[in-house]
Amino acid sequence: MRIGAIEAGGTKFVCGIGNEEGIIEDRVSFPTEMPEQTTNNVIAYFRDKGVEAIGVGSFGPIDIDPSSPAYGHVTTTPKPGWSNYPLLGKLKEAFDVPFGWDTDVNAAAYGEATWGAAQGLDSCLYYTIGTGVGVGVYAEGKMVHGLVHPEGGHVLTKRHPEDHFAGVCPYHGDCLEGMAAGPSLEKRWNVKGSELGVDHPAWPIEAFYIGQALSNAILMLSPKKIILGGGVMHQMQLFPMIHAEVKKNLNGYVSAKAVLEEIDTYIVPPGLGDNAGLCGALALGLAAARQGQ
Repeated sequence: MRIGAIEAGGTKFVCGIGNEEGIIEDRVSFPTEMPEQTTNNVIAYFRDKGVEAIGVGSFGPIDIDPSSPAYGHVTTTPKPGWSNYPLLGKLKEAFDVPFGWDTDVNAAAYGEATWGAAQGLDSCLYYTIGTGVGVGVYAEGKMVHGLVHPEGGHVLTKRHPEDHFAGVCPYHGDCLEGMAAGPSLEKRWNVKGSELGVDHPAWPIEAFYIGQALSNAILMLSPKKIILGGGVMHQMQLFPMIHAEVKKNLNGYVSAKAVLEEIDTYIVPPGLGDNAGLCGALALGLAAARQGQ
């Protein structure tokens, strides 16, 4: 079975072809430009690939309610030109195949649950911490939707006592994304995060905000695995700092071995590496093919 996969990111689109085993057989990426041009690039890639279904994990916010008139649209994104764009509808006009449709982070969580770090578990959270912060929630064997979909990147935070940075989120200022996404590192320290040394004071502050968010998520959702991806999390020195923050915040209240004794295997990098999003889109497409959606 040949399944198409689209990781529709705010910075770049990654498209690929994969199979039932989660193997990506071909892939291409291109910058996220204006909607029509970007969508045309996607259509051109898949036109001669003979796919039986396509899964799309999209940057958001998006409408994922099949009963909504705006189902398949990108909604209130600040990305110029994309607000209220009918991405899924444009793709359906071009290809008469089943489609899977969800947020990019829900897709990544699904991919990790299917083939990655959460394989065999019925719940996990996937955080991407990069240009923005997004959270995918997989619980009781399915992706969590609801009123809209999880937007854990915009949870409110309390400030690090030594941090006076205003935050970069255009909606909330100092929410998690405003304080911990890649652009916040660059604006706070006047250099890209990738150029900061491993001992720079930026990282304990970063871990403070991420650890705070994860602690709240553990208390609220009780996931069996937490996976941290995205460009910022390529800074591997963050993981032990985050582990320490979470244990400090929970202070023994969550009486689970995974937190108390095995946190280094509970809060982890993606098992699928940078392919988590694309493999997640592949999993969405595979599920759509099996359901005939």
